[in-house]
Amino acid sequence: MDFKNKVVVITGASSGIGKALAEELAKRGANVVLGARQYVTLCEITAELEAKYQVKALAVQCDVSKESDCEMLVKQTLITFGKIDVLINNAGLSMRALFNDVDLSVLKNLMDVNFWGTVYCTKYALPEILKTKGSIVAVSSIAGYRGLPGRTGYSASKFAMNGFMESLRTENLKTGVHVMVACPGFTTSNIRVAALAKDGSAHGETSMEEGKMMTSEAVAAIISDGIAERKRTLIMTGQGKLAVWVNKLFPAFADKKVFDLFAKEKNPLIR
Repeated sequence: MDFKNKVVVITGASSGIGKALAEELAKRGANVVLGARQYVTLCEITAELEAKYQVKALAVQCDVSKESDCEMLVKQTLITFGKIDVLINNAGLSMRALFNDVDLSVLKNLMDVNFWGTVYCTKYALPEILKTKGSIVAVSSIAGYRGLPGRTGYSASKFAMNGFMESLRTENLKTGVHVMVACPGFTTSNIRVAALAKDGSAHGETSMEEGKMMTSEAVAAIISDGIAERKRTLIMTGQGKLAVWVNKLFPAFADKKVFDLFAKEKNPLIR
């Protein structure tokens, strides 16, 4: 795909991977629609992108856990641009708490944002993407292939997202619509700082060594290339590919290795 004059909708676009995707795709000539709750931040980003890359950019305040907001995101896109070529479901929340300790409202919140946000946006955008034979992308995680301790709600929401996207891909094998799941490795962003603690408050600090992680910009470039090449799945690191492979073939061994890895976290939840 040549992104010149394509219309790309990105959720969770005010920071991290979403913001980096907006920059990367605008640089490649796409007109971008940025959805997130932080409307002022979105307006600042869109102004910068328009000035820097001579593209059109639209900011839409959107809480993806609300179906009506997702519907309005699509409507505003169509009012402004008249079409949608690519939808990137990037908005997401993480968590860090043992299931025994966590308030169940935290898991519901994660499902509402990570899973239902993807479903809502896709439902309203799909009729338009069928017209353009465009792409629907979900930014998932290795946690959608392998459950992670202290992330029960996060893993459950990403497993659900992956299953939804796989079903959607199969339904659209003959329609010309491209469906892709992108699974970055651990990425330097604010997702761990904003991760929900057991009571639903923001965790406030990262529990991992950020220096060795992928940058949001590197992830955005890989995802953009994957859309252009109409890839099926992107698992972006050797560690991620190994985790998926080992979990399929040697699940009990994978349990032990994942336990050992997360026991080395800063202030570990498991010992």
